[in-house]
Amino acid sequence: MSAPVLRRHSAPRPPSEPAALEVLRLRIETLERDSGARAIAVAVYDTKTHLTFWHHAERWFHAASTIKVAILLGVYDAIHRGLLLPHSRLHVRNRFRSAVDAFPFRVLADRDSNSEVHAAIGKMLRIDQLAHHMIATSSNLATNLLLDLVGLDAVQRTLDELGLSGIDVRRGVEDERAFDQGINNRVTAGGLVGLLHLIADERAFTPELSRQMLDVLHAQEFKNGIPARLPPAVRVAHKTGDISTVAHDAGVVYPPGRAPYVIAVLTEWSPDSSGRSATIAEASHAVFELLTSLDGEPEALDG
Repeated sequence: MSAPVLRRHSAPRPPSEPAALEVLRLRIETLERDSGARAIAVAVYDTKTHLTFWHHAERWFHAASTIKVAILLGVYDAIHRGLLLPHSRLHVRNRFRSAVDAFPFRVLADRDSNSEVHAAIGKMLRIDQLAHHMIATSSNLATNLLLDLVGLDAVQRTLDELGLSGIDVRRGVEDERAFDQGINNRVTAGGLVGLLHLIADERAFTPELSRQMLDVLHAQEFKNGIPARLPPAVRVAHKTGDISTVAHDAGVVYPPGRAPYVIAVLTEWSPDSSGRSATIAEASHAVFELLTSLDGEPEALDG
């Protein structure tokens, strides 16, 4: 997709704006060329200026842990419908069924980023605790427990009913039998930005539930992507995803004294590549520099 073109209905364009967008486009293209990544996709929506920037934002990527934002949405849909309460308790187990043939599988503790949920096997944890572990520390066990609870089809139906495209939820985490059959969760940068914009705009079910989801996303503990090169005062509510061939980060960025913007940076790599987080951080920094330098309220159309 070609670079976005700014349109202004109420006033002439300041001379700096087209040049600034061209600089951003060239920075992302140079980063893609020089980083060693197989592919980089960037999607941005600025709630202040309504600027939209897409670079390969409709390209599908293996979702890795960014799919957990969609599962979080599905959980809060169940809360919205009265099927769950945040303080409802769920028995913690480690036995799930493959999306391929219902064959049982487990989440290996040494491949999970959170030991606390594994330590609770046989006990009970609250829904809000599991949601926190799923996002903040990217617990795969918490993810599968919540996905099993609300249902794979229900999560995808939630996305569809909210008009969200570019996100495809097809299996639980660590479902190796499904992986071997090519059944994977997929996302686009544009799809993740659409989902996060809905939450940031407090239009996901109710303002209160949207704020609760943002609180969970603000608790993210992995900060070497989008936030890494931003000023310390900038808050980011986000979710990372990292496996052998992809590294992603998607979130809502809150510069002090300014309306937030939504950004997703998705990257694909060869398994032995380095510099993944630095590449995401560089793309994030380039977007931050552009948006915080713009004045007025331009509207962007894809050209």
